[in-house]
Amino acid sequence: WARVFAASSADADAMLDATMIVRAHRNSAGARKGGDGDAARGRGRGGLSTKAHAATGAPGNPTGSHPTGGRASDLAGADALLPDIGASVVLADTGYDAQGRVLAPLRDAGKTAVIPPARARTEQRGYDRDLHRARRPIEHCSCRLTHYRARSTRHDKTRRPFLAAVHLAASAILPN
Repeated sequence: WARVFAASSADADAMLDATMIVRAHRNSAGARKGGDGDAARGRGRGGLSTKAHAATGAPGNPTGSHPTGGRASDLAGADALLPDIGASVVLADTGYDAQGRVLAPLRDAGKTAVIPPARARTEQRGYDRDLHRARRPIEHCSCRLTHYRARSTRHDKTRRPFLAAVHLAASAILPN
């Protein structure tokens, strides 16, 4: 499914988001150690959770996903998703405002980053506010993916079957 997502995002603007936090069911605990690698679960005050970082094309079709632990930074998803993005313009939220990990690699690749600066920055840089408002399709994609139970309540013990469920749900909303 990853090849389908890559083909659908070749010429469109790309959008990144990490708002899909999934509560892990109690059955998702107890995976064998050393088997499938990282389980992509994080322990917080409310229990286990997973954050699914997503990339979409301009019409809102999903183009990629990367699960991490629920308390992971948005930049963990950016490190995994940015190298595969072929778009010339990348729209993202404030969580991706990192000079060394996001902005500089995009600039070196000749891509335009439309990311609002964090409030804590000493030097506020400019960005295209009107173009940033066009991020709504990724929010709608996130909402559509939560309708699928396998994606919205995680029962899988490891990363691989969870990512397969995300890709299956994403392929179901791809034509829409």
